[in-house]
Amino acid sequence: MFTSTGSRGLYKAPLCKGLLLVLNGLTVMLILLPQYQDMFVYSLQAVAHQHQVWRLLCGRLICLDVKDSFCSSLLIYNFRIFERRFGTRKFASFLLGTWVLSALVDFLLAHAFQFLFEYEVEELPAGLLAPVFSLFVPFYQSIPRMPVTQVLGHIHITNKTLVYIVGLQLLTSSPFMWLLALSGLISGGLYHSNALWLQKVVFVPVWVSSVGKYILEPLFSSSQPNDETPLGMGATLDIQRQQRMDLLDQQLLLAQYNEARRNVRRQPQGGLLQWTRLFPSLRHRGQNRPPVQPHPEAQTHQSTQPPLLENSPVAEEQVARLVEMGFSRIDALEALRASNNDINMATNFLLQH
Repeated sequence: MFTSTGSRGLYKAPLCKGLLLVLNGLTVMLILLPQYQDMFVYSLQAVAHQHQVWRLLCGRLICLDVKDSFCSSLLIYNFRIFERRFGTRKFASFLLGTWVLSALVDFLLAHAFQFLFEYEVEELPAGLLAPVFSLFVPFYQSIPRMPVTQVLGHIHITNKTLVYIVGLQLLTSSPFMWLLALSGLISGGLYHSNALWLQKVVFVPVWVSSVGKYILEPLFSSSQPNDETPLGMGATLDIQRQQRMDLLDQQLLLAQYNEARRNVRRQPQGGLLQWTRLFPSLRHRGQNRPPVQPHPEAQTHQSTQPPLLENSPVAEEQVARLVEMGFSRIDALEALRASNNDINMATNFLLQH
C-alpha cells in the first residue's frame, strides 16, 4: 500500500510494533468494557477546572474511536521508516517530545479558539493523535517524492499520496480533530528543527533506552525477512512478472546512474546509455564478428544481407525468465547474445525496442 517504506514489515521497528499491539489492544478492551471509557476521555475542562492532570496521560494515549485507531495505526506503520533511519531511541525521543509539546499547544489553541469565537472546547479526540500528526513534518521534509502514475493526465499520484489521504481521513473523522492536527504539526516542526534546543531538553534517557532494549525489545522485535524469496508463495504469474520487472527496473536505474557518472565528462549521445555501443550485434549485426569469406561467385558484388548471429552459449535459465516476462524466445536469445548474457541489459533493451 505504501511504497515509500518498503515491504520489510516491522523488522527493526520494535517501538512501532509495540505501539500498534498495545494501543490497539487497549482500544479493543475499552470497547468490550465501556464502563471504563470515561477514564480515558481527553477532557480539557476536567484538566483545567477539576485539576485531573492524569487525563493528560490516559486521554492522550488510547483511542476510543475505532476509525481513529485504524487510521493512526496505518500511519504509525508507514512512519516506521523513521525508527529504522534514526534508531529506536531517537524515534522515541521525537514521540515523547512532540507528545509533551502538543499537550501545551492543545491548551493554547483551545484558549485562542475560545477568545476568537467565544466557544469553549471541552473535549478533544482521545489517542496518540498529535504525535502521529507531528510525524508528517519529517515525512514531508525528508522522504523524496517519486511519481507513480497520473490521473486524467494532470493529477500526479506519487508514493506519498496514500499517506496524505489516510491523514486527511483521520483529520475529518472528528469535529475538533483539526486542533490536534495543528498542534501536532506545530510541535513536530519545533522539535524537528530543534527550536530552543528542545531535543536536548526533552528526550529519552540512555538508561531508559537500555532497559527497554533488554526487556521490551525482545518482546516486540520481528524476525529478519527472507530476501531470498521476494515473490512470495502463491503469487500469480502476473504478480511474479510485475515484481520481477520492478526488481530489474531498480537494478537498471542503478546501472544507468553509474554509467552516467562514468561518462559525465563525455559528450552525451542520445541518452545515458549508448545502445549502439552496448548492443552492436542488434544494431549492426555482423560488424563485430570476424569477416566471413564470400563464395567465389559472389566476390564481384557486395552482399547486402547481414550474416546471422553466431551460436554463442546462452543460459537457458535467463532465456526462461525473459520468456516468462512475455518476450519471444528468438528475441530473448538475440538480446542475451548481444549483451553477453547480461539479463539486466537484455531486459531493458527488449522493453525499449
